[in-house]
Amino acid sequence: MSNISTINRASLLLATAALLAPASVSAQQENREDIVVSGQQEAQAIVDLSEAPRGPEIEGIISARDSSRLQVTADDGSKTIVGFSDQTEIKASKGLFGLGRKALATDALLNGLPVSVETVQVGDELVASQISLRDKDLKTASMIHNGTAQGFAEQTAATEALRSRVGDIDKYNVKGTTNVNFDTGKATLSSQGKADLCATAQQADAMDNALLLVVGYTDSTGDYEYNQQLSEKRASRVVNYIQQNCGWKPYRMLTPTGMSEADPMASNDTATGKAQNRRVAVNILVSKGLDGL
Repeated sequence: MSNISTINRASLLLATAALLAPASVSAQQENREDIVVSGQQEAQAIVDLSEAPRGPEIEGIISARDSSRLQVTADDGSKTIVGFSDQTEIKASKGLFGLGRKALATDALLNGLPVSVETVQVGDELVASQISLRDKDLKTASMIHNGTAQGFAEQTAATEALRSRVGDIDKYNVKGTTNVNFDTGKATLSSQGKADLCATAQQADAMDNALLLVVGYTDSTGDYEYNQQLSEKRASRVVNYIQQNCGWKPYRMLTPTGMSEADPMASNDTATGKAQNRRVAVNILVSKGLDGL
């Protein structure tokens, strides 16, 4: 059974507060397009970026991007939107002292990648004239983006670093919730539940920067310890199915949690109410810092 429901905000915040995830590694669009600057006639009149006045140099991590803009988050949590185009020079350094630079295409600008950006002022907006990065950082970001098994250790280190540098990653907008239900004492997914999970993954995949938070619940049958373990088992079963059968990437999944009997959807005094409470909620979330970019 699948439905979009109003979430108990207190329970969701409790679940997310301690369960930060690789938000650095949000979904990306990688189409190449010429930059368009908000319809500003003055900006459009500048064909060559070398003609534009110099802007500030920006350093930080790419925390979001679309086809013509980057959001760069600095160490202090401040965010800057910077445009880029085919004129933007993208360089990666490698080796001792950053020697051996090579030119890159715009599809190398991955979320979670530390960059140094030289900008120019085009109308009211900043546009990158040059973006510099390190080759080893690009390899790590690529591993995270591709979700490769051999990059697991580096992925973990990189996402932990990004977590500590993006201050509001635990503040989310909830885009929807799908509930899948279970039989008493069981953690086995039904055919309908499996179909609902893949439909939810497909819905979330169509949203920019979406993550999934999976929370398991039980009814009031059984004691607390048993229900806590059962709620965690149900959540883990859902996560495994979404990743293995619905194509959802691990780096876009917040750590699952079990909430035992907490936050019941209905009264546990009736069989119908208990059936509604034996569930796993799959929440589609977008960080407020990235929503709408």
